[in-house]
This record gives sequence, structure tokens and C-alpha cells, in this order.
Amino acid sequence: MVQPTVEEVIDAVKELKVAHPEMGVKKIFTEIKGSHDDWELSEKRVKKIMQDNGLVNAEAAGKQAVEAAAARAAGVKVVQAKKQTSPEPTVPICEVYPNGNFPVGQIMEYNEANGWRADSLEKKELDKVTDEIVAEARHAAEAHREVRQYIQHYIKPGMKMTDICETLEAKTRQLLGGKYMNDGIAFPTGCSLNNVAAHYTPNTGDKTVLQTDDICKIDFGTQVHGRIIDSAFTFTLNKPRYEALMTAVREATETGVREAGIDVRLGDIGAAIQEVMESYELEVDGKTFPVKCVRNLNGHSIDRYRIHAGKSVPIVKGREGTKMEEGEFYAIETFGSTGKGYVHEDMECSHYMKNFDVGHVPLRLPKAKELLKVIDTNFSTLAFCRRYLDRLGCKQYLMGLKNLCDVGLVEPYPPLCDIKGCYTAQYEHTLVLRPTCKEILSRGDDY
Repeated sequence: MVQPTVEEVIDAVKELKVAHPEMGVKKIFTEIKGSHDDWELSEKRVKKIMQDNGLVNAEAAGKQAVEAAAARAAGVKVVQAKKQTSPEPTVPICEVYPNGNFPVGQIMEYNEANGWRADSLEKKELDKVTDEIVAEARHAAEAHREVRQYIQHYIKPGMKMTDICETLEAKTRQLLGGKYMNDGIAFPTGCSLNNVAAHYTPNTGDKTVLQTDDICKIDFGTQVHGRIIDSAFTFTLNKPRYEALMTAVREATETGVREAGIDVRLGDIGAAIQEVMESYELEVDGKTFPVKCVRNLNGHSIDRYRIHAGKSVPIVKGREGTKMEEGEFYAIETFGSTGKGYVHEDMECSHYMKNFDVGHVPLRLPKAKELLKVIDTNFSTLAFCRRYLDRLGCKQYLMGLKNLCDVGLVEPYPPLCDIKGCYTAQYEHTLVLRPTCKEILSRGDDY
């Protein structure tokens, strides 16, 4: 995939406008993607380029004005959309899109076996039934895009990992308006460094700082009414050093996204991912390392308020015959390593999550009962970390937290590490298998 320049997009838009002057943004975006399937391009970017260069359909804008006037005449309150601020986004997403028409993710057609779905009237009607659910996910996805693009410019060498995470989380709360469970945060911000592949976020008092040669996996989630967007990217201040590793993992994730679809076997996706990932190698300080898939980390299905909904998407070849199904949400994520390609639990735990399937468990420890009420009220079955409990004013809760883990009500998720001295990278997207097409909800101009 290549990212087109502004000039290339303008030329493509003008070419379509000459033949079809009535075309609006959505139709133009669809036509451009159809004729330039190697372009990495979002509808949001096309719209911005068209607005900045006076290419927006004036007729469509006039129609919107007429509709707004009619609504006012009927006594319906019309809420004016606000423009997002830049370079730091500060306007809640719901105020930028007050009509609820949030940006659509990247649309990909299914393979030949399911190609008929795009034109099926029955499937189009089913698409309409799921509109509200997908709209919530698009709302969360737009927040994710804005937050991550901001944080990539915010991060500087020597910053404390705590400051990076808390800045990112504060921006998520701001853009989702604090209206949802845990203020729209789906799980703690992962900022795993170097050989640590996943599940590291600093606990209060952690003094770790980002060094120039660190390779950091920024993995965070947004959610609206429990509809989770789980997306991750790899960040480094020394990009040339890790370029091959990052490319390997990014391309492997893109392969997983392309292969995903209704009735596709999960094992087949893993095989395709592994073939791409392990075709790369990384040279660092005169030594060459093959890039390996981290074979005991997987993508996963997602459900409302449930980050891991039961199905795993492997990133290596295997015999997993379970198939993807219509209507399912998935996080397609891949991890590459220059180490053993196998992670183990290590370091101090920071991530926790209430067990989705456990019912009532009698508790004797007062601190455990007290903490469980805090978890139920503020997180439900969303993942949380110790910093979040500190932010809520919880005191001396570690014994109660241990008790909740011991009885199985809460599950701890310690950092996952490959061997010391190696490097790991991660990329991840959330998609939904709509009845008519596959929508990559978290797609942005950055990845």
C-alpha cells in the first residue's frame, strides 16, 4: 500500500468531477479506491483535501442547508457541527459529527466466494439493521485516530512512560466527552518497550523514560457503549534502526486484514501472516536477525464490553479450523520478534480485568468487597490498571486486589516478554464483517 500525495488525490478528484460534477465525497472516495486499490487512503482525508481546495459539491452543501432550514421550521433543534482543532484535537467527536454520521472505515469487498454479498438486497437490509452498532464503533474509531495521530507528535525522547500514557488517556477522555464507562477508555494504554511485547503500562511511581533507541508498542483502546476499537502501532525515535522489523509486522497485519472474511478458517489466516512476517530479517549493529512471529500471541474476536470474545486469530500456521462469521468484530494483530518468538510472563503486573464468565463468588475480605464495587461501577468487564484505581482515590487496595484474583473474579495480565536483548514490534486493526463487505474500522492515514 502507498500513501498518495495531496496533488495525486486532487488530480483524481478533478478527473471524476469533470465527468460527474454532481458527485459527493462518499461516491468520489469509493470511485478513487476502486481505481487505485494500492492507495492507503481514508474518506476523511479525501473530504479534507476536497474542502481545502474548493472541490466539495456545492449542490450537496446547499441540500444540507435546505434540510437544516426545514428542520428548524418544524421546530427541530439543529446542532451545528464544530470543526476539530489542529494540531491538538480538543473538540469531542460527537460535536464534530452531531448527526451521528461518523467517518466510515476502509471498505474491502469479500473474496470471490462471498462477492455476491455486495449486491444482495437481503444483505443490504441486514446492513441497515446493524447500522447503530457499527456507528458506535465508528465513533470510537474516530477518537482512536485523532488520539494516536496527536500522541505520535507529542512523544519526545526522555519522557516518562507514565506521562505519555496519561496524556494519551486524558485525550481519549476529552474526545469521547466522559460519557461512557471508564470515560471511553477500553483498556490501559500499553507502551511495552523492546523485548516486552505486550501488557506493560507503568504503575504509579514507575520512573521509566523513553530512550532514543527504544522500540515501543503503543496499544490502546477506545469504546462507545462497550463497542471496542483495539488498535496498535509501533513507535521509535530511531526509525531507520528498526525499519525492517516494523515493515515486517505492519505487512503481516495487512495480510491478516486482507485474508479475514466470512467463512475463512482462522488457521489459514495464521499461515498467510507467518509467510509474510518471516520473509524479513533485521540488521542491527552488524548482526542479522530473522524476524519471527511471536507464536503464542494472537488476534481475537471482540464483543460488547468484552475485549477477548472467545475466538483467537493465530499468527502462525496451524490446524485451527474455526471459521469467522457474519457480524463478528475482530482485532487482527501481529507481533514480530528478533528473539525466540515466544513470550513469557515477567515484571510487575499492572493490567487486570474482571472475569466475564464468573458469577457470584462470596467474599470475606472487606477490602475485596469494597474494591469489587469500584470495579463494577467504573469498569464492569473492561480491563483496568492500578493507575486507574489510584486516580479514583482507592487506597491500600493491593490485598483486596490479590484476593479478587485468587478467587477468580479478576484476572491479572502481567507483561509478556521475549528474551532480554531482543526487539519486538506490533501492529493491529479492528474490523467488522458486515453482511455486504468488510470494514476496517480503525484504518487511518498513519496505518
